[in-house]
Amino acid sequence: MKAHILLVEDEPGLVLTLSDRLRSEGYSVEALYDGTGVVEQATLHHFGIIILDVMLPGKDGFEVCQELRRRGIHAPVLMLTARTQMADKVKGLKIGADDYLTKPFEMAELLARVEALLRRGRGAGDDGPDAYDVGSLHIDMRSTEVLRDGSPAALSTKEFQLLRYLLEHRGRTLSREELLREVWGYASAPSTRTVDVHVAWLRQKLENNPKQPKYIITVHGQGYKFAA
Repeated sequence: MKAHILLVEDEPGLVLTLSDRLRSEGYSVEALYDGTGVVEQATLHHFGIIILDVMLPGKDGFEVCQELRRRGIHAPVLMLTARTQMADKVKGLKIGADDYLTKPFEMAELLARVEALLRRGRGAGDDGPDAYDVGSLHIDMRSTEVLRDGSPAALSTKEFQLLRYLLEHRGRTLSREELLREVWGYASAPSTRTVDVHVAWLRQKLENNPKQPKYIITVHGQGYKFAA
């Protein structure tokens, strides 16, 4: 059996189609049809990934995702939506979603994104230190808790995965292409500012002066590194 997936979608036909296909791929699937019970279920059960529609009765996907992250639930979130506006995608990623898939989509693409998110979640950190103390930061690799000057810094799952990769390769310059491949699971590097945007968000949460960072350093023309 592969990962346990929570599917939150209000279209019964799509729930049936996705559930059947995911189960045929070896996943176990639990389905909810509105946003009201998602946080409770994610608190009671461990899900490898949450597939979350944006337009839901009760609570919309943005509200649900924000509440999941506030509760410290770091399961990767793949948001589904019929919206195509870039602002909605940016909002979803900024509040803690890990990936975004616009309807209609091909089943093969959804499966590939699910696999990539699960691979990133399983990926690194198993053989490294349990925690890092760097300056004013305390990063617990097991619980994914991050403290700045003793106060919690609420990181999304993808922000934490990026931070973890930077820490594990501390002092080495990492190209955007490498980060896209190793953190996001992209086989090729499309023209995207995904890495830059997530680095900016991390700096806002971790640096005393994000405009003059002392932890996550830009190496012009090459990429980023976590200061040694």
